[in-house]
Amino acid sequence: MSRNAGDLGVIVDLLDQKKIVEIRTFTQKFTNNPNEKFLLMILGAQGKLENDQKGVNVKRGLRAKCEQGLWPAPAPIGYLNEKRTDRKGYIMVDPERSPVVKEMFEHVGRDGWSGRKVYKWLREIGFKSQYGKPLWLSNVYKILNTPLYYGEFEYPVKSGQWYVSKHTPLITKALFEKAHEKIKSERALNYDSKEFAFTKLMRCKFCGSGVTAQEKFKKLKSGGVAKYIYYGCTRSKDLYCKSGYIREEELVTQLLNLIDTMSIDELGLRKNLKEEIERHERFNTLLGMKTEKVKLHDVDLKNYAKHTLNNGSQDEKRLVLSHLKDHLLLGEKMVALV
Repeated sequence: MSRNAGDLGVIVDLLDQKKIVEIRTFTQKFTNNPNEKFLLMILGAQGKLENDQKGVNVKRGLRAKCEQGLWPAPAPIGYLNEKRTDRKGYIMVDPERSPVVKEMFEHVGRDGWSGRKVYKWLREIGFKSQYGKPLWLSNVYKILNTPLYYGEFEYPVKSGQWYVSKHTPLITKALFEKAHEKIKSERALNYDSKEFAFTKLMRCKFCGSGVTAQEKFKKLKSGGVAKYIYYGCTRSKDLYCKSGYIREEELVTQLLNLIDTMSIDELGLRKNLKEEIERHERFNTLLGMKTEKVKLHDVDLKNYAKHTLNNGSQDEKRLVLSHLKDHLLLGEKMVALV
């Protein structure tokens, strides 16, 4: 009935309120009686004690395994778990996949490949995990950030407790550090990249990947530079997706047309606009200004949404479309609602 003190307290409280009349188990029953409730709390506390002790024992066992140099988790790609009972907890080199994993580190550390280029190469050679599934880009980064491949590991992660493994390393520590630095700098660039108004709100119509944006600059005959923003598929689920790109201006035009086809409830803007009106009124009160109160039903919400998409800040545009997140599909330079 309960695995922690909070749940046990709720059950006893429900007995006090007579919302629970009686609790029956195979051998006992508990009602709103002081002695029976006291016994219930003792038994519940005993169950929590046993549960907590199991957690402590599991952690102690994992720590003991780490101190023996044994990897305390399923074998990562490039290794296989030993099936022999006398070598329980050991991992062995996967003869089929370990050469490819080693080559991944060499391509990044020595040849300067990016994580995405490694991902594309793995797709081209048809590489799959021991479970018969292709690797995603996140799997590639995880492998390239796993020190186990050179013979050491940290457990738990970010605990500062390092162990030397008994398994055979696939690479040297120097090669791992080169690859790790390359990936670290690559991902830092991605994190520092510019935010755009309509990213993380749409999915690709064809492959289901997210939608990204990029800036393009063009020199004008007058000597100036024009900036254009294009939106398109990230290709994270299909490297060869041919969804195409669309200019931000054209995307906004299509979104404005889409708003005309939707009901006010679908837009979900009532709450947002109500908060905006209340904020405006509080600000005027603070300044001692008397202005006519704006009533929500007097505001044309569709025009409000259109005005925001045309003239609002990046955050305001995202807020207008936040209720449509994951319902907007982009493909072949067309945006649609599902």
